[in-house]
Amino acid sequence: MPTDIIQWFPGHMAKTRRLMKENLKNVDVVIELLDARIPQSSRNPEIEKLTEGKPLVTLLNKTMLADPEATERWIAYYKKKGNLCLAVDCVSGKGMDKLMPAIRALLADKLERYSQKGMTGRKLRAMVVGIPNVGKSSLINRLCGNKKAKVENRPGVTLAPQWVSTPMGLDLMDMPGVLWPRFDDRETGENLAITGAIKDDVVEIEALAIALCKKLRFRYPALLAARYKFEPEQITDVTDAELFAFIGKKRGFLISGGEIDEERTANTLLDEFRAAKIGRITLDALPKED
Repeated sequence: MPTDIIQWFPGHMAKTRRLMKENLKNVDVVIELLDARIPQSSRNPEIEKLTEGKPLVTLLNKTMLADPEATERWIAYYKKKGNLCLAVDCVSGKGMDKLMPAIRALLADKLERYSQKGMTGRKLRAMVVGIPNVGKSSLINRLCGNKKAKVENRPGVTLAPQWVSTPMGLDLMDMPGVLWPRFDDRETGENLAITGAIKDDVVEIEALAIALCKKLRFRYPALLAARYKFEPEQITDVTDAELFAFIGKKRGFLISGGEIDEERTANTLLDEFRAAKIGRITLDALPKED
């Protein structure tokens, strides 16, 4: 694996950060979307600073792709830290029925003031934020009940802030996906790239797949072995690169001379992880207690 930490912060992301700050005054609450497979790596470490004390609802999205037991532990972790945190899946709709009651409870004092002033019909306004490809457009489409936002399984689809109205008394400001200027550790960059938050064409795809092999053999060896039809004991004494090549051979991804087709193996491994064909997997481990 290359020694450099993966970094990706194109110019439009700096603009998005500025737009977030400029538009905070126009919203009542911020909805922060995290990837349930990487609940820590997908969280902007500057989120509290960026939202400037606005009420915050944290959603762990894509739970149908994540380890359900790990998701429960991460929900408990964020709640213990004082976050209003819910597990959802914006594609299937699982858990989405809890969002509006949670927002109304969080804004109870403001809603009471509106009621006293006779402003009972006033809509609430929320800013939707998160990393690229985390599911913000899917969230908006789910809340709208029809297709309002463009959805693709790649980062960078939403390019400018846009207001969207929902039938439940909530207007949403959909912000483009934004990362932060620099990742401080290798694992954060790897996890973001593995889950598709960073464009594949800005990373070394074979090295990224080898990094995924390392994580899976450590955290989910049985799922890895079951998917690629080998016994866990067969990979006990091999390197991560050898495991990657072993998977390529098991799949028959060979080129002339019997060499492994590394690009095809890498793309297949990443695609199957992202589609949960290997299994429901969470890459982030809970931080150790202080």
